[in-house]
Amino acid sequence: MRLKSPRWRKLLTGSAALALAAGAITYTGATTSAYADVQVKTDSKTASDGKSYWVQNHLVGSDLAKIKSEGAQRKEWLLVWAGDENVADTAVKDVKNLPGTVAGGLNKVKNALPGPDFLAVIDATKGSSTYGKVVNTATVGPLVENEPHHMQYVWNKGDTVYAGALFAAATYAFDVSALPELKLKGISLPTQTLGGSVPDAYWTLKDGTSYGTYMGGPVVPGPYTYANGQTVVGNGFAGSPGEVVHFGQNGEVLSQTSAATPQGDNSKVCDNLPQLGQATCANPHGIQAREDLNTLVTSDYAEPRNIILDPVKQPSPYLRRPTVRTWDISDRNNPKLKAVSYLPTGPRANDYDPLYREDSAVMETTVTNLPGHKGAFAQSMQGGAVFYTPDITAAEPHWYEVFDDGAANKGFSPNNDSIGASSNAGWIQTSPDDKFLYHAIVGRQKGTLGPDDPGTVGGVYTLNIEKLLAAGPNWAGPGIQTKEQAQNGGGGVLPTLAGAAAINPGTPGAGPHWGTYDHFTLGSDGYYHNTDDVSRFAVSNYFVARSGLDGDHKVNIVNLSPDGGLAVDQSFRDEFTGQVGINFNRKSWPHGDFGNAKPHSELFVVADADLK
Repeated sequence: MRLKSPRWRKLLTGSAALALAAGAITYTGATTSAYADVQVKTDSKTASDGKSYWVQNHLVGSDLAKIKSEGAQRKEWLLVWAGDENVADTAVKDVKNLPGTVAGGLNKVKNALPGPDFLAVIDATKGSSTYGKVVNTATVGPLVENEPHHMQYVWNKGDTVYAGALFAAATYAFDVSALPELKLKGISLPTQTLGGSVPDAYWTLKDGTSYGTYMGGPVVPGPYTYANGQTVVGNGFAGSPGEVVHFGQNGEVLSQTSAATPQGDNSKVCDNLPQLGQATCANPHGIQAREDLNTLVTSDYAEPRNIILDPVKQPSPYLRRPTVRTWDISDRNNPKLKAVSYLPTGPRANDYDPLYREDSAVMETTVTNLPGHKGAFAQSMQGGAVFYTPDITAAEPHWYEVFDDGAANKGFSPNNDSIGASSNAGWIQTSPDDKFLYHAIVGRQKGTLGPDDPGTVGGVYTLNIEKLLAAGPNWAGPGIQTKEQAQNGGGGVLPTLAGAAAINPGTPGAGPHWGTYDHFTLGSDGYYHNTDDVSRFAVSNYFVARSGLDGDHKVNIVNLSPDGGLAVDQSFRDEFTGQVGINFNRKSWPHGDFGNAKPHSELFVVADADLK
């Protein structure tokens, strides 16, 4: 496979770049594996470029035989979208003696050249003898260096699994109806989404289609005209402004809509590199919808080219975004941007570099679920704060800071301070019954706020949000007003900490970035059913290549008690090390000895035949 794009040459270094320049990638170590009796099944589709793209299943025969011997017990699966780790993932500070050698900081990388990215299929059935076993790795090809990123937040029966390739600017559409085997329904290539790049997250609609956020700008710099007639001027691939894409069930592009406003955004807090004639913060990352309210909410994170695709530190804190956008989706195929909301800065906004003010890098948003509730939450990755608006249908939604990650830090470790700045917060999700808010934070790395900064360990925490939602859509604050409230909670109707569990507690700034909740329960009829009573979720400890937030590449399951208390599942253990958590840093996979992998996102899924 030949990759001629200058972007690819920028992304790769050393021997990986040389291999791509030569025009081919040879997968090394694929002929040996610690797994015996692997059954290989391939499903391919012809994409818009006329070429074949595939998913290749590597099913572990011994595990499948054991599962079959257990008889009538139906299975629940955890899908993990993971990327191969190789020399191209090396951060600048770790590069030594390149090009031509793999040494120094690169010694932890098992393979110099790119290997296949994959969906790991893990047995997540409570009480199963193969609980925690990787029973299939479904590799994708021929694209390499996809940098697997997000899937949708929650999966329901019949849904396509949409999976984004951050670097390859592709969206895969998988058929998971017959797990543990997968099939490929289709793939969207960059040529089909010329109005945006760097796909991030997906929200699946009741009709089985999905909205996806493409955080980066149109592929080619300059003006781009969308099908709805809007023309925007962008600064190129992985720049600004981004877009919302509507996908069909086979990954086909139904529409593209720019996230930009015709008048531009506030130039004081919205930087672009290169600069645009009209400044924009339109880099949508998180995305969720209330179909009953015909409203979509997206959160702007950052101009990605200067954050996640470039290993050099960003030159301006204002490349991180403070904005949330609400959309009218009455016409599902033609979303209309209604409002751009600037989140408030909080009581510690002037304590540190502007990069760490409370509204900095609004990564995620999550909607409420129940009729009568119209609110939504948003969180800032660098700012380390949680925000709420009581009514997303308002012409100009008003957002309030309602919690600071610093107030949860002691729940992870008594040695943590109570500073939320640079918490590196990620996944946030309301429970199906609107009682709790689930939130994962990586934690603050050592030295972030100064040379003597010890950092903080991260984890996952739950907030009780019942009083806040009971205040209704006309609630008008106030939110967090003082540093004392930021460190201890705001009181009144504001959210309260219900539970916290440290993940990777031995290392500051190496906790979980992403998660998903399990909304399935095994009924007395032997089948799985949907439930609003969530009792566990899964989290993964990895962010993005060369970002410096690498984590330990583990996937953990965290048990949730009815009162919101949390405890890491001690029985979900790695099949090789025996340690708690499934370790993606391993020599062997069912598809071969490709070494370490990077788990970014996950989903609980049940085969169609086992779910009612």
